[in-house]
Amino acid sequence: MPDSSTAVAEPRTGGATTEDPHHSRRWLILVVISLAQLMVVLDSTVVNIALPTAQHDLGFSSDARQWVVTAYALAFGSLLLLGGRVADLFGRKYALLIGLAGFAAASAIGGAANGFEMLVIARAAQGVFAALLAPAALSLLTTTFTDVKERGRAFGIFGAIVGAGAAIGLLLGGVLTEYLNWRWCMYVNIVFAVIALIGAMTLLVHRPSEHRPKLDLPGTVAASGGLFALVYGFSNAETHDWSSALVWGFLAAGVVLLIAFVVLQNRTKHPLLPLRVVLDRNRGGAYLAVFMLGIGMFGIFLFLTYYLQQNLGFSPVTSGVAFLPMVAALMITATTATATLLPRFGAKPLVGIGMLVAGAGLFWLSAIDTSSTYANGVLLPLIVVGLGIGLSMAPSMNVATSGVARHDAGVASAMVNTGQQVGGSIGTALLSSIAANAVTSFAAGKAATPQVMAEAAIHSYTTAFIWAGAIFVAGAVICYLLLKPGVQEQPAGEPAAVHM
Repeated sequence: MPDSSTAVAEPRTGGATTEDPHHSRRWLILVVISLAQLMVVLDSTVVNIALPTAQHDLGFSSDARQWVVTAYALAFGSLLLLGGRVADLFGRKYALLIGLAGFAAASAIGGAANGFEMLVIARAAQGVFAALLAPAALSLLTTTFTDVKERGRAFGIFGAIVGAGAAIGLLLGGVLTEYLNWRWCMYVNIVFAVIALIGAMTLLVHRPSEHRPKLDLPGTVAASGGLFALVYGFSNAETHDWSSALVWGFLAAGVVLLIAFVVLQNRTKHPLLPLRVVLDRNRGGAYLAVFMLGIGMFGIFLFLTYYLQQNLGFSPVTSGVAFLPMVAALMITATTATATLLPRFGAKPLVGIGMLVAGAGLFWLSAIDTSSTYANGVLLPLIVVGLGIGLSMAPSMNVATSGVARHDAGVASAMVNTGQQVGGSIGTALLSSIAANAVTSFAAGKAATPQVMAEAAIHSYTTAFIWAGAIFVAGAVICYLLLKPGVQEQPAGEPAAVHM
């Protein structure tokens, strides 16, 4: 029996092509939505490099510094499902335009911040508009590219941008901070947003949705509150002990609210997240893959950046350049996997093998010590990690949004971003806690000499790499068991009606 969420399709005909005004300009649309997504992804790391300079300039404490990062993550992560459903109900073009304009305005305010409070409010506003922008971009990609081969190429490019965005953010943040000013780490978003805004206004056509159910307010409150509590709890774990009520209390509240959300979705006539979207085996496995990739990826960027700057003495710009081989490897496998391998072998082997390869690269990276250099200890393992992430990330995103009913495309896309965002929050908190404990246990009973402290720091990084590698391996096994074998059947033509 076919999945109830499968989109109704018609054979590709001349009429279908003319019915969809986006078809003839689909590759230009891909450029626009890729640029919008790049802005959202790199903004999670571009500010990190600028934080020490911003802290000195605005005079806020080190304890307050984390909120510049956390404010964005909280707003973004907790509002993604709502943003996806709003895009479904009121039009993806309008959601994209409002998201881009709002993100640009928030970035301008953040760049002009004259104090800590103004900067944090601007970062939270960026997160709000990113939660509207990101699902709209991915759902536009889903509904614009319906030909199997073209869809594979498009998702390969999009997946490569998502996987490489954080590393590009580190490089861009280093360049802007070193050669201009930390404020340009905020202002640069205006450039991205304006270009994407002009492109979206020119290329996209608004089509009102035929499905205008009432917005699920109880579900929205439960989902947003649950995701907020989870992200907040894991964010607190970076600066508080796991036994603190600010950690376990919010994590417990998040779990309770998300359970309540699932119950509500089963009972309401117009659910915020129709459970048919996530209960499909392939999509469920793909969402889980994106979630677990998010856990491991953020660990790589965080701890390897520390190692490059604090142990090898790299500048922020050089640290960003050091990630480029990984970015290149990721882009190669991401585009190849979805355009060539996915139509031939299906997602099951690609996601499993990709996560195993990435895990192997992390285990290899854990062999660094105080005598290692970038060339003999980091370069080759980093390339292997990039190859593995690209092989698994792009196919996962493709499968996660494939075969979804057109009126659910926005919320299905939001689930991809939610998985990555929550996975990143969990990964940062969990691996930071593990690394901190590793430093303490290594240095216990030893004199705090520079050599011992350097060894302790590297021990903390390698411990985090081992755990991240283990998470990838566990993810490979779980996702391999969940994903269906063979090539997933996809519609051969354009959707009968595409609501933008």
